[in-house]
Amino acid sequence: MPMYDYACADCGAFAVLRPLAQWRDPAACPDCGALSGRIVGGAPAISALSSAVNRAHAANERSAHEPRSTRSGHGLNCGCCSGGRGSGKTRTTADGAKSFAGSRPWMISH
Repeated sequence: MPMYDYACADCGAFAVLRPLAQWRDPAACPDCGALSGRIVGGAPAISALSSAVNRAHAANERSAHEPRSTRSGHGLNCGCCSGGRGSGKTRTTADGAKSFAGSRPWMISH
């Protein structure tokens, strides 16, 4: 359940855990019992996210002003520009047929 912030006119701000379906409903003040409207009181808890999500957010923030473009070249980890042959599972025979060594035979290659 998410925690929502509310503001009582007499007692001030307070937070309540409520089901998502009740996000619009007013909540009773824990001190005086008056119904209080919801406010947006604080920032989201980004530090509570996993480290992988935090790294993704940091990468997005760093590249927000100048995102990388793949239009100038082939892009990151290009197979034709890497210099060497990759160790993929696709094997090509002399007649051009493809096989997949140690892989699922029904998969379609790109």
